[in-house]
Amino acid sequence: MIFTQEHAALRRTVRQFVDQQINPYVDEWEKAGRFPIHEVFRKAGELGLLGISKPEQFGGMGLDYSYSIVAAEEFGTIHCGGVPMSIGVQTDMCTPALARFGSDELREAFLRPAISGEQVGCIGVSEVGAGSDVAGLKTTARKDGDDYVINGSKMWITNSPSADFMCLLANTSDDKPHINKSLIMVPMNSPGISLGGHLDKLGMRSSETAQVFFDDVRVPQRNRVGQEGAGFMMQMLQFQEERLFGAANMLKGLEHCIDSTIEYCKQRKTFGTALIDNQVIHFRLAELASEIECLRALVYQATEQYINGQDVTRLASMAKLKAGRLAREVTDSCLQYWGGMGFMWDNPVARAYRDVRLVSIGAGADEIMLGIICKLMGILPGKKK
Repeated sequence: MIFTQEHAALRRTVRQFVDQQINPYVDEWEKAGRFPIHEVFRKAGELGLLGISKPEQFGGMGLDYSYSIVAAEEFGTIHCGGVPMSIGVQTDMCTPALARFGSDELREAFLRPAISGEQVGCIGVSEVGAGSDVAGLKTTARKDGDDYVINGSKMWITNSPSADFMCLLANTSDDKPHINKSLIMVPMNSPGISLGGHLDKLGMRSSETAQVFFDDVRVPQRNRVGQEGAGFMMQMLQFQEERLFGAANMLKGLEHCIDSTIEYCKQRKTFGTALIDNQVIHFRLAELASEIECLRALVYQATEQYINGQDVTRLASMAKLKAGRLAREVTDSCLQYWGGMGFMWDNPVARAYRDVRLVSIGAGADEIMLGIICKLMGILPGKKK
């Protein structure tokens, strides 16, 4: 993938935004268990960072997805996982289908304020009994006159306590699981919506997450994105961007783990010599740095194919799988070299160790990614290549 001066300029803009508006406050936000999402998103929106590859007609930059990947990579320099995840929900999880398939009326009502940062969005897919098994979700949206009446619940919903709208995946018929679902834009102030308490997570501490309940929530049928019954397909397409964003977002954070570990190992002496002079340590860090570059190459290859209109389900799944597993490997290895200091809660590598564990769970667990890859390789039982 060839990067231009425009890509470089976007990198600088994102990095400056992170250095000035986010990183100085991360420790405070992590302790608070939330960050001022509306304030941060408005500032990001003013810089155009929430609509990089979205249509210019609705306030976006109208650039190809390679620019979004550049931004995702630079958001990885944020010194926690929760804030970039919340940004990714806004840009690559709850708005791609809306931007691509939504009516002009819907895009004016929800996409424009999402791009400007005036409204915060969330994505309603996971349920207590249907996380990676998207086909198994139970939330329903039944027709009543010109409306849908929604009942059910969604679990682990990032941004939901502060969200203005949700892109909801719900069953709109009793047909087969892959053709009975629709995406519906739901204002979060609709009567009948309630939220559970703050979820006390292992990591991603600064990102607000809650369970959302729907009790006879009424929204107009015109709030549906695209055709009825096409929701599963559209959500699978949204997953491509979500998984590419997640993989790209890992790269610089993992590099930061290695760099900070190198600095610590230069300063820390044991038995009269710096830790970094132990071959087992500097060889291991070199090996991990090489693995990160391999992941970067995979992300770039998938992105290049994506902007050329190819189906990147296989590569995006591979990138997401590798990102989660490599992130666990890098943070675990680096934490080990910090010794007792690595076991302290406020240690930056310890924070990364907790945060990255979600990557192998969210947006489809590792096992789901392996199943997708095997299916596309034609090696699932009963499948022919």
